[in-house]
Amino acid sequence: MLKDKIKNRESGILFYGITPPKAKNSQEDLKVIAAKHIDRIKKLDIDGLVLYDIQDESDRTDLERPFPFIETVDPCDYAKNYLDAPLHIPVIIYRAVGKYNKFEFTKWIEDRKGRDFFSVFVGAASKETKVTIGMKEAYKIKKETNDDMIIGGITIPERHSIKQDEHIRVFEKIDSGCEFFVSQCVYDLMGAKRFLDDYVEYAKKHNRKMVPIIFTITPCGSSKTLDFMKWLGINIPKHLEDRLKNSENILEESVRLSRDIFEILYFYAKGKGIPIGCNVESVAIRKEEIDASIKLLHDIQKIMDR
Repeated sequence: MLKDKIKNRESGILFYGITPPKAKNSQEDLKVIAAKHIDRIKKLDIDGLVLYDIQDESDRTDLERPFPFIETVDPCDYAKNYLDAPLHIPVIIYRAVGKYNKFEFTKWIEDRKGRDFFSVFVGAASKETKVTIGMKEAYKIKKETNDDMIIGGITIPERHSIKQDEHIRVFEKIDSGCEFFVSQCVYDLMGAKRFLDDYVEYAKKHNRKMVPIIFTITPCGSSKTLDFMKWLGINIPKHLEDRLKNSENILEESVRLSRDIFEILYFYAKGKGIPIGCNVESVAIRKEEIDASIKLLHDIQKIMDR
């Protein structure tokens, strides 16, 4: 049970992350897409399915967006209306809290009382983003309205290389009710290791318990996708970017690279007593990239079974 693994702060939690379909799809198209998702996901031995709440993020940077922003179906609606009954696995709903007003957000939390429900609260893409409610208020509403809801937070390990305070941010979010963390996609191995070092040292120094850190990894199918990942703020060290762009098959190379990065982080964290897991992300629509994400997930399972 995912709830027990989170509450017991266990290592080895495995998620599979997808993006809901585009909102412009017809009802019939949504049913077809959902059927394909169900057929793929029901064969996977995972602890939970992550559904992202997509934001534009264009106000985070002046650089041109490599791919146009297209609104997607609300992840909670997609899970409830298209995936819930056939899958029978926990779904972790990302919630970009700034997209909703206080009434909408409060009602959404109220409606989930009385059953196990998992969510990851996501803040604004930048300080310039106009929001109705912020993260502190979102945590407060959750605590006052439905404190039994199990929530996670976002962590960005490579940000630690610059600000050196990501571990403090994590513990502040733990104080606000977060019981696990899902990272932004990781390609910066050293940044992630430095974050883990400070995370465990802070916990020891202040006699704090650590919660699971779920590192996200994702296949990359093209140079343009790699540029988009960089646009999103993912730090890809120059030597790894060159390695991917100069490879004969960037998709296969990214699978190998992602697997190797997680394997190092997994045993590095376990050696320090840090509960660690993995979120294999599949946000592409090309069959080749979807198949690559499944292969990567199976590779990760083998690593965590060792």
